[in-house]
This record gives sequence, structure tokens and C-alpha cells, in this order.
Amino acid sequence: MQCWPTLPVSNATDNPSERQDMLTRKLTVLGLALFLSACKTETEIAPAETPAPTTASTNYFDTEWTAEQSQPILDKTMRLRLDYDDSQLTANEKLAVKELLAAGQRLHTLYLEQVHPQAREIESQMTDPAVRQDLKDLFRMMKGPVTTTLDNRRVGFLNTLPMTAGGYVYPGGTQREDLDTFFAAHPDRKDEILDLRAVVMTATAKNKEMALSRLDQYPSLDRLHPGLRERIDSAETYFGLPYSVRYAEDIFYIYDRLQKAADHIAGEDIAFARYLRLRARDMLADNYDGSDAMWITGDYTGNLNAQIGSYETYDDTLLGVKSFFSLSLLLRDKAKSAELSSSLGDIQAIEDALPYTAQKQVSNRIPVGVYNVIADFGQARGTNTATILPNEGHLSRQFGRTILIRSNILRNPRLYETALTSFKAGTDPDHHGDLDLEGNFYRTLWHEIGHYLGPDQTKDGGDIDAALQESADLFEEMKADLVSLFAAPRLHEAGAFTDAQLRSIYASGILRVMRKNQPRRGQAYATMQLMQFNWYMDKGLLSFENGKLQIDYVKYPQAVESLLKEVIAIQHEGDRAKAKAFVEQWTGWDENLHGVIAGNMKAAETYRFRLVTYEALGE
Repeated sequence: MQCWPTLPVSNATDNPSERQDMLTRKLTVLGLALFLSACKTETEIAPAETPAPTTASTNYFDTEWTAEQSQPILDKTMRLRLDYDDSQLTANEKLAVKELLAAGQRLHTLYLEQVHPQAREIESQMTDPAVRQDLKDLFRMMKGPVTTTLDNRRVGFLNTLPMTAGGYVYPGGTQREDLDTFFAAHPDRKDEILDLRAVVMTATAKNKEMALSRLDQYPSLDRLHPGLRERIDSAETYFGLPYSVRYAEDIFYIYDRLQKAADHIAGEDIAFARYLRLRARDMLADNYDGSDAMWITGDYTGNLNAQIGSYETYDDTLLGVKSFFSLSLLLRDKAKSAELSSSLGDIQAIEDALPYTAQKQVSNRIPVGVYNVIADFGQARGTNTATILPNEGHLSRQFGRTILIRSNILRNPRLYETALTSFKAGTDPDHHGDLDLEGNFYRTLWHEIGHYLGPDQTKDGGDIDAALQESADLFEEMKADLVSLFAAPRLHEAGAFTDAQLRSIYASGILRVMRKNQPRRGQAYATMQLMQFNWYMDKGLLSFENGKLQIDYVKYPQAVESLLKEVIAIQHEGDRAKAKAFVEQWTGWDENLHGVIAGNMKAAETYRFRLVTYEALGE
């Protein structure tokens, strides 16, 4: 069953398979020469010499937390195991799954290295039976040696270096002011440093030697990154080193896994096999344009899908521009995917109604699939409910985007009950029947569609992420939240939602903005949720009586549209200073209001954190 639309190309044909073949041939021809130089086998790869961030004498468990320190967090942790039913997979798909799980495991290790300089080494030591299970659980759940406490502080629980704002994709101790000074002196190198998939290195003789030796060791990477050698040679203070060069041995290992997975399914799902081959090559070039185009437009016939590589920038709290590695291996629910795709309605009508003047043409046939998570790795590990990718504006304008709905997370009854408990704890009893599971499902779906709508570049044609930097993720997530709530009454009027469904979507929007702790500025989601809460209070959508929230549903549309107008305007203008000022204006925290609601939710909660394991990994 076709769940993914194809795009027309030149020499158009009425046959979808032929159209897809033409698109794939074009992408393949463009990258053929690069591919031939990059196609190394696993046995040809020599070990990459990576500068060790720690000494061999480091004892990470020397000043570890005691069980008494870790237990309060683990007591508030839901343990969620995701089942794996491979009965609908073919024998070849099962073989492909093994290769993709291996690629995911390596990407998870790479993610750990990105977020903390010692995390990779600690991960290798966590298999030691002498390490206490509570420390293993914390490390897995927090994806590194730094935990979030019950009062929302970030604290190391092992004997490690402190965590820095930009993770390990910037030199340790780098401040924003350092880079701003560098950009002022070297404006021609700004794009290099801000590149989505490049580690920022200090331009020391040792680092230059390491980088150049990688290019000598891997000639294919030298060809795939023209001009890089010259940029390294001429660098002063900083240079940008592509991920494939910095993590070369790992990336080639992943390349092989993706190619072998493609070999297994090439005779059954040729579109997915082509995507895997293109993604393998693109990870060597640190440019996903070809494989993203294939991913969005492929006419998939099999049961698998996968989000592979580095996309999201949430972990970069320094500049907000660096992507971090992830892999999500997904099992397609073909019937639900087809049903959902046919029910989306007129997406262009929602775009045209948005409160800004620079509307664009969007596709009403945006690819949307319903999946069960087989396993998540890296940044994606946890209980992520849905994704829309790619994020780059030039790709979404040319090819669109794809939506991945994770059904076994979004419809999980234990997660829903936890959410419902929080909603009831913070709201007046009159509203306790307003929220149901379907409301959160549709709000989440339209949140993802909301990423596709609205401005995808600044008014001068620039990149919004590069313009807003540390505020970019915050404004993009808030826009998506607001678009979902902006679209709901219009879809209700069109007959897509019943009265009860609309009310539940609205209630889910209120649950979304209720916080248990005052957020840190680096928490994009939590900060934008607090901003929405304060805006709703200001507009009278929310009121506070007897320690509970009252919801005035009549005021919902105006409150949402007025905030959405402000958010879109800031994105379109691309004014970083204005964005920062707006955030500061709307992130106030009053213990007599926010603190009371937070206290109510904490008193009612059973769980705060989630530790996810996967049957597919034998866990």
C-alpha cells in the first residue's frame, strides 16, 4: 500500500514507479563519482587516531553518587519496555533489522561522545559487573554521566568533567563571546563554524595535524570535502571539521551496516534500499540532500523505515546550530498510515490562514506514517512521540517533509495515565473530563505538520536557525505548538473533529504548558511552554482560582492566534536580539502561581522520568 507520495520530475510519466526511478537515477548520477571514491570495505578501514579526552588513570567511579543519592530519581522513574513483534517482517527484513540495530548502537556511542568528552569511555566501563545497577540505570536514562535532579538541576553523578553548554562539538570552555569575536574578525569563516554537521576545533598544530592525517588516511573523505584541506591549513583560532572526518572510523562502520541492510531488502523494497544506500554515502559527505529527497519521496512497499543521522540541535545550548546523532528503527503500520494520510485535509488552507503575509505553497500530500518503535538510539532514545524531517528550509521547499508518528509511544496507556494525572492535579475538577488520548494524538500530529507551515527562511532569504541561534529551536517548537491549536478549530469547522475532539485537543494544549519546575534557559521545550502559559494567563484563556487552573475555551482561538503572530514575525525577521528580549519578557515565574501548580502536580505524580528498554536489543 502506497503511504508515501512521489514527486514529478522532468520527462514526466504517469507511472509512479518510473517517476521514482528517474528521481533516483538523477540523485545517483550526481553522486556516482563521489560514491566510487568513498566505497571502502570494512576490512580496508584502519583505526582512526582520536585525541583521548581523558587519561588512562581516570577513575570515573571514584566519587560516584551513593545509592541514597540516586534512589529518589529512580523512584520517580517509569520503566518502559518496548515489545518487538517481527511476525510481519520477511526473512530479508529481519536480516536488515540486525544491520540497522548495529548501526544504531554505534550512532548511540557517537552521540554520547558528542554530549560529553568522557561518556564514550564510561559507556565501555558500564558493562563491568562491579558497577552498581543504579548508576547504570542513571547513565542509560540520562544518556551520559550528568543527571537532571528532581528540582531540575544538572548534576554529575560520576567523577567526570563538568558538562559544557555546547557538548563536545565545541572546544571545552568555549563561550559565545569567543565565537562572536571570531566571527567579527573572520566573517568569511562563519558558515564553516556554524555548519550543522561539523565539530569546532581550536586551530592548534596538533589538531590540524590530526585533521589532515584523517584526510590522508581516508582519501574518499578528502574528495567528498573539497577545499577542506586548505581551510584547515589556513585556519586561525578555530576551524570546522566535518563529522565524517572527526568520527571517520565510526562513520565508515555505519556506512557498511547501511549498505548491507540495503543488500538484504533490495529485491523487496527497492525504494527503502535506495534510501539506505544514499544515506550511507551522504553520511560520508555530511550533506543529506540526496538521501533526504529519496526518504521523502520514496514509494515504499515494505514494513520498515528509519530515521538515520544527525538532525536535531536541541543538545547545542551554546549556539543552537549543531546537530546530534540518532537512529530510530520503525515498523510501519500500513493500515493506520493509509487511514491517517487520507484524513489530513487541506493543509494549504491552514498555511493560507496563518497570520503572516509571506505564505508559501505546501503539499497537501505530505508523507505521514504510523509506526511502532523497534529501537531508538542517540538523541532519539526516550519516549519521543513524533518527528517531522528534514529541518533544512531548502529541502522542505523543494521536496516537502516526512512525518513519523510513533504509535506505541503516543498511545501507550501508562504514559497517558501519567499525563492525565498531571492534568487533573493542575486544573479545576470541571475540566477533568476534557482530556482524552485522542486529543493528544491529534495535537501531536498537527504539531508536526506545524513545523512544515509558516516561514522557512528569514525575510532576506537567510536561514532562521543561523539567524536566531540559541533561540531558534525554542521559537520553532512554539510555532509548531501554536499551529496545531490554530488549525484545530478550522478542522473542526470542516468536519474533521467532533466537539469532544476539539475540546480534548485544546485540553492537551493546556497540559503541554503546565510545568513542574522553573525551566533552565537551555531547555527549549520547557521554556517555550512557560511562555505560552504566561501568554494564556495574560489573555484570560487561563485563570487561577483556589490553587487550580480554569480554562476559558471561548478565548482559546484569539489567545493562540495573537501569540502565533508574534512568533512567526520574529522568525521571519530573523532578529536574534528581538527574539532574546521576547523570551525574557514572557518567562517570568511566580511561586504563588506557577509554584502552586507545580506543587500540585508533583504531589500527585508517580513518575517524572522514563527509562526505556527494547526487546529487539535483548533487553
